[in-house]
Amino acid sequence: MTVTATGRSLSMVDAVGEAMRQAMEADPTVIVMGEDVAGGAGRGGERENTMGGSFGATKSLFPLFGPSRVRDTPISEAGIVGAGVGAAAAGLRPVVDAMWADFTGLAFDQIYNQAGKMSYMFGGQVRLPLTIRVAMGCGLSAAAQHSGTLYAIYTHLPGIKVVVPSTPYDAKGLLLESIFDDSPILFFEHLKLYVAKGPVPEDAYRIPLGAAEVRRVGSDVTVVAISAMVNRALEAAELVAAAGTSVEVIDPRTLSPLDAATIVASVEKTGALVVVDESPPHCSVASEIAAVVTEQAFDSLNGPVRRVTAPHAPVPFTPSLEDAYAPSVEAIVDAVSSLQ
Repeated sequence: MTVTATGRSLSMVDAVGEAMRQAMEADPTVIVMGEDVAGGAGRGGERENTMGGSFGATKSLFPLFGPSRVRDTPISEAGIVGAGVGAAAAGLRPVVDAMWADFTGLAFDQIYNQAGKMSYMFGGQVRLPLTIRVAMGCGLSAAAQHSGTLYAIYTHLPGIKVVVPSTPYDAKGLLLESIFDDSPILFFEHLKLYVAKGPVPEDAYRIPLGAAEVRRVGSDVTVVAISAMVNRALEAAELVAAAGTSVEVIDPRTLSPLDAATIVASVEKTGALVVVDESPPHCSVASEIAAVVTEQAFDSLNGPVRRVTAPHAPVPFTPSLEDAYAPSVEAIVDAVSSLQ
C-alpha cells in the first residue's frame, strides 16, 4: 500500500487509536474489548465520560461503532482474554485491551495454552486473529505490578507474535498489520512513548511483522535497542560520534518474528554489538539476540557482546529508583566505548 506524505503529527496513543478505527471501518469483524474501553453507561444507554481504556486510545470508537463492537468488560483478565480467544476462533478479529503488561499473568492460561496452541493442535483448521494490547515500562512511577515489560516471556512462547513499536508511525502501521494477521499477537506499548509525537500518515498503511528498521547508519558498533530504548540509543550514538565512534542503531520492531538477518548483517559490518533492553537480564530478549549473533556472526565479532539491561529486580516505585532501574544513555555510552 502506498503511504502518502504528510506533515501531520500524532502521539503514539492517538496513532494506536486511529489504527483501530481504520481497521474497524475496513472490516466489520474487528471488535474492541476491555475494561472501560467504551466508558460508563449514562441515562438511556448513552455513554458519558468515555475513558477509552486506561490511556484514552479507544475514546473515539464507541460513538462510531456502538456497543456491539466496542465492548466494556468485567474486571477479569482471564475472562476478557478468554472471550477474545473464543471470538477469534469463531471468526471475529478482536482487539483486547489488557491494560498493563503485568496483568497478562492473570490470563496466562488463555494466552499460552489456548491462543498460542489452538491452531497447531487442530492442524491449522482454526485461525486465531487475536491482538492483545498492553502498556508497559518505566515512566509513571506506577510501581512493580504496573511497570514490567514481560515481552521476553511471550517471545519465548511458540504460536505467539510479539510487537514492540518505538514511534507513532510504527505503532499505527504495526497495529494495523497485527489486527489483520491470523495469529495471536501481544502488542506492547511503552508508557513513556504514549505522549511522544511524530509524523503519521492518514493512510491505513501496514508495516510487515519481522522487519527491523535501521534508525541510524554506522560503521563501528551495532546497537540493537527495544521500544523506548531506541531513543536512548540514538542519543548515546550522538554523544559517542563526537569522539569519533560511528554507531548503527537497529530497532527490531517485532521480537517474534525477529529480523535476525538485519542484525547479523550489521554486526558483520561493524564487528561489535550492544543490546539495550529494559528487562531483567536472565533469559531475556537481549540474551537471545546475543546468542543469535554469536551463532551466526561469531567470526565477525571483535569483542564480547555487551548487554545493557535493567537489573534482575522488580521495577521500583520511587521515581529516583525507577530512573536508575531503566538503562540510561550513560550506560549505553559506556558499553559502546568498552568495545572501541
